[in-house]
This record gives sequence, C-alpha cells and structure tokens, in this order.
Amino acid sequence: MRVLVIGGAGYVGSHTCKALAEAGHTPIVYDNLCTGHSWAVKWGHFEHGDINDHRALAAAFCKHRPEAVMNFAALAYVGESNVEPIKYYRVNVAGMISLIEIVQAYGSGPIVFSSSCATYGIPLAIPVTEDARQDPINPYGRSKLAAEEVLRDACAAYGLDATSLRYFNAAGADSDGEIGEEHDPETHLIPVVLEAAADKRAGVSIFGDDYDTPDGTCIRDFVHVTDLAAAHVAALSAGKSGFSAYNLGTGVGCSIQAVIARARVITGRPIAVTIEKRRAGDPPVLVAESARAVKELNWKPMHSNVDNVILTAWNWMKQHRREIGSHDTTRRQRPSNGGAGGRAGDLHQWPLSEPAGVGRAAVCPRDRRVGE
Repeated sequence: MRVLVIGGAGYVGSHTCKALAEAGHTPIVYDNLCTGHSWAVKWGHFEHGDINDHRALAAAFCKHRPEAVMNFAALAYVGESNVEPIKYYRVNVAGMISLIEIVQAYGSGPIVFSSSCATYGIPLAIPVTEDARQDPINPYGRSKLAAEEVLRDACAAYGLDATSLRYFNAAGADSDGEIGEEHDPETHLIPVVLEAAADKRAGVSIFGDDYDTPDGTCIRDFVHVTDLAAAHVAALSAGKSGFSAYNLGTGVGCSIQAVIARARVITGRPIAVTIEKRRAGDPPVLVAESARAVKELNWKPMHSNVDNVILTAWNWMKQHRREIGSHDTTRRQRPSNGGAGGRAGDLHQWPLSEPAGVGRAAVCPRDRRVGE
C-alpha cells in the first residue's frame, strides 16, 4: 500500500515510515522540515511541503496516488500553545481541514491521525479509557481534540474512514540506531534526563515532589516509539469503517524520580535534580487503558519496558547525534530564526561515554511545527 506520511521526517513519523516499509508498504514522506530532519527520511520518497499548502499537497496526491494517509504534522509545545494559540489552531486544526479537502478531491483510503492524551486534560479516573471525558486544559490539547472532531464529522458526512491514536508519553529510539528523537528545544522528560547525564545541561527540574504518589513525583505512562509506529501500521490493517479512536500506552506508570534513578544506572552517570514548585495542570498520575487497541488492532507494546526505553534513547544520543550535527546541512544552513535547527553545531561538544552496568511553510520562523 502507498501511504502518504505527513510529518514523516519527525520523531514518530520517521519510525512509522520504517515500520511501514518493513511491513511491505511504500511510505511517501511529506514534510516542511521546519522541525523534521532530512536525515530521518530513509524509507520511501520525499516531498517537501506544508499541510496547509493546498497546491503542494495536491501535487503530492496527484504524483503518488496514496492509498492511505497518516497525519503526524502538528505544533506540539504545550507552553507555547498558551502564548500563541492561533498558530496551534492554524496548523493542528486548519491543517486537518486542508488534508480532508484534498482527500475528498483526489481520493485515498483510510486516514490515521496522530492524536494525544492531552485531549483528556486532567482525568477523573485512572487508567484513562477512550470513553473518558475529553476536557483539555491548554490550547495544544484543545487543538488536537478539535482536529479529532473535524475528522469524526468528516467521516460521518463524507463516508471517510479514520483512526485517531491518542499517545501517552512517546519515548525511546529505534533499536537499530537508524533514527531517534531530536527536538529543539527538547521538553520530553527522558531526553532531558539523558542530556543532563551527558553534561549538556546542568540538571533536571522536578516540578513537585509532594503529590499523592509513592515517591511524591508525578507518574506517567511511557510508550516506546517503535510500539507507536507498530500501532499505526496495525490501524491500516484493521480495516475499521468510519471513525475510531484508541489509546496507546502500557497501562503501567513510572514516576519521574524512578525514571531518573534508572537513567543513572543505565548511563553510569550522575544526574543532578532540583525540586521546583508544582506546575499548574499537572495531574499526579496519567496512565492509559489500552485494552481496546490490544483487542481491535491486535497491538501490544512489546518494547516499552522503561529500561529499554531509556537504553535505546541513550544509545541513539551517544552514537548518532554528533554525526547528525555535522551532516544535517538542510537544517544547519537555515537562518537562526527559520525553525528548529539553530543549535545543531552544539552537538559536537557532548562528552559521551559507554553505558555502565548494562504546513504553512512561509510561517516557519519560530513556528514549532513538529512531525510528532
């Protein structure tokens, strides 16, 4: 099957391209490279374009005639969404509308949408099921929910088939070391912790150690990016009609302190911690109930043991980031206000060691358009 992967040069998108190719599909990457990476495009053809550029998106459909579409294109920084919400609605919601219009005009098979547990807001019960109230608490979460609703309504009105996959905490890297996570700025816990282990940052801030949890820190559900990629492939094979939604998580939480403790063991390095005040809107526990995906998609998170998540992320950071910093010329040549590539050269300075013991393209400046 020919699959157009919008945002396929990003973190989850690139891992999904690999999974598609391994399953016998033909991925076609469509990305504006504002925060995606040219080095991550290793499977299938590449088309440069933005999800909100109708002409470029239509050209990609005409050229490749995709039989399915996956949409990873999004702005994905919660804090920034509070400051610049219109950008988030323009990309995350208007981008979905743009895609649906092109699908209607040129045709394709099912749509698989990269959604988020942020659509739930602060859950009333744990674990979180797909039937839980969706009440997001920030513009990022609201934009993802709005995109889901647009997709749901389009399925009902136009006879489209679509699957929304609500990730919990994506983490880890390809076990073969071919691709991995790299955001600028980096906000995800595990790469931030590993940056501290690599002396790239002074330490890690924990926002609150007085929650009603065993060690006082928040508990999160970390799911390996390879498992997320497998779920996208499974969604294509499931052949579901109309609109469907699934949570993707392990159902097992890990506290912030526990993640840091395991990272110290796996890297063999000290990691300094500073306790800060709680952040508004952080739920004490956020863990998925993924039984629906297990049953209906035949999906199982095989790689999401927290030690494996940390180890694959650490191996990726050690073995590849220096080479990427010196060879990703697409990002390094972009002006410093043109996206997320301004600090690539800093990667040469990382003191790394072996582990011990074990689109609207014209709006790209400062517009964190992440291929999730």
